[in-house]
Amino acid sequence: MLFIVHTRDREGALDLRMANREAHLQWLRDAGDSVKAAGPWLDGSDKPAGSLLIVDMADRAELDAWLANDPYALAGLFESVEAAPFRWVINSPDGVPL
Repeated sequence: MLFIVHTRDREGALDLRMANREAHLQWLRDAGDSVKAAGPWLDGSDKPAGSLLIVDMADRAELDAWLANDPYALAGLFESVEAAPFRWVINSPDGVPL
């Protein structure tokens, strides 16, 4: 099942993000094909202000367990985390809606 995850960084936490970036990227790489898309969304001055992920997990429980181990989350970076089921309709990786 696909999920979209939208996080918002705490105000003034850019240094915390950058200090944990490599561990976060490795955590994403370790998830392999489960991560369909990932990247930061940017504030008005072109600096990361949060993250957007599209991931494939068996269910919400698996997603929540996986997210709990995000190095950014463990470091206390996020002000908020929202997640919801996602249906990929346009430009899906295999060319058809999932």
